[in-house]
Amino acid sequence: MADPGFTPTQLAARAAYLLRGNDLGTMTSAAPRLYPHMWSWDAAFVAVGLAPLSVERAVVELDTLLSAQWKNGMIPHIVFANGVDGYFPGPARWETATLAAHAPNGPQTSGITQPPVHAIAVQRILDHSRRHGRTTRAVAEEFLDRRWPDLVRWHRWLAHARDLDGNGRIALFHGWESGMDNSPRWDLAYANVVTGTMPKYLREDLTVVADTSQRPSNGEYDRYLWLLEEMKSVRYDDEELATAMSFAVEDVFVSAVFSMACEVLATIGEEHSMPNSDVRELHGWAGRFRQGVLTTTDERSGAARDFDLRSGKWISTETLAMFSPLLCGGLSRDAERALLRTFEGPKFCGHPDLRYAVPPSTSPVSRDFRSREYWRGPVWPVMTWLFSWAFARRGWAERSHMLRSEGLRQASDGSFAEYYEPFTGEPLGSMQQSWTAAAVLDWLG
Repeated sequence: MADPGFTPTQLAARAAYLLRGNDLGTMTSAAPRLYPHMWSWDAAFVAVGLAPLSVERAVVELDTLLSAQWKNGMIPHIVFANGVDGYFPGPARWETATLAAHAPNGPQTSGITQPPVHAIAVQRILDHSRRHGRTTRAVAEEFLDRRWPDLVRWHRWLAHARDLDGNGRIALFHGWESGMDNSPRWDLAYANVVTGTMPKYLREDLTVVADTSQRPSNGEYDRYLWLLEEMKSVRYDDEELATAMSFAVEDVFVSAVFSMACEVLATIGEEHSMPNSDVRELHGWAGRFRQGVLTTTDERSGAARDFDLRSGKWISTETLAMFSPLLCGGLSRDAERALLRTFEGPKFCGHPDLRYAVPPSTSPVSRDFRSREYWRGPVWPVMTWLFSWAFARRGWAERSHMLRSEGLRQASDGSFAEYYEPFTGEPLGSMQQSWTAAAVLDWLG
């Protein structure tokens, strides 16, 4: 059945209009009501969507984010917009400006990080700049020259501060750092977080999304905020976090994204004559973290696992994270084929009841599946985009095209929702989500 929706031309116009509406001047709010500030990986995807509209504006987006980079190299997961309220936890709860030695001098930020997808945005900006005149190309290349050291510093921080055992996997100290806040991946790790006495709080998210079935529970939020208190107790110090935090996991998905991003940035460095030492380092990290991902995988199925550093146990879940090796590569041919069969089969994109053949965040056949609840089942268009982009990069044009066409069918309702119910296609969470619009613009560009 054809979806009665907007035509591609109408959809592109609506997506561009949305990004303009969410533009705060030098940053784009992730979503005007629920997420009124700048989020790190949202900003990267937003820049991907802005690049076909205006290379110059896409550059401003990444410049704003990188201007909030910490002195140790970390890119924080939130950069707070001046004078904008309506989000909790805000700067007063994080207290990074007063507690963290490495916090930036200017912008107010959170004290944790998010998946390192930024090299993809840089590549997209450079790609689009080549389709324009000399002036636009110069803007993109000047940005790269100016920000190259910051991008390498970001990757170096991840490779050193967050690879705790030197095994090529990135450690996270909060589920928020994964971008997949309440994924079943973190259930066991969160079960071991025992909350103590902390300041009272009021959740702002439930004033925007009143249907609590779409959001993490109050018990989960207590743990989220307790982890902030643990971080504050050691003043966000990298070395102390490694032992102080009651939540510590090696995230296989973030590790695969990092491997892929290092390869992308190394290629950019080669093409633009950046220092050989930087390029060598990036290639080295790409290889190390690819290997780190591969050591988590099942030999036959190719499925990847996270690792809980506190319990010393592997975390096997039927979530998007199991497909991490498809992003960074390196599996044997047989294992890769098996993993692709799972991705395209009835556990994920090929489930017979799905409205669109795109990957749900958790498999509908998993006992952890919840069709409406955030990262426990709904489809996230930005994840469809990421896998589509990665598959194109790996030379799987047909698979990439399939995800793109199904993703666009889903988005043709024009709501640009944060996530969607996988069986009915109902838009859920926050509407007018910038990164959903950005994914659509890149697909249509």
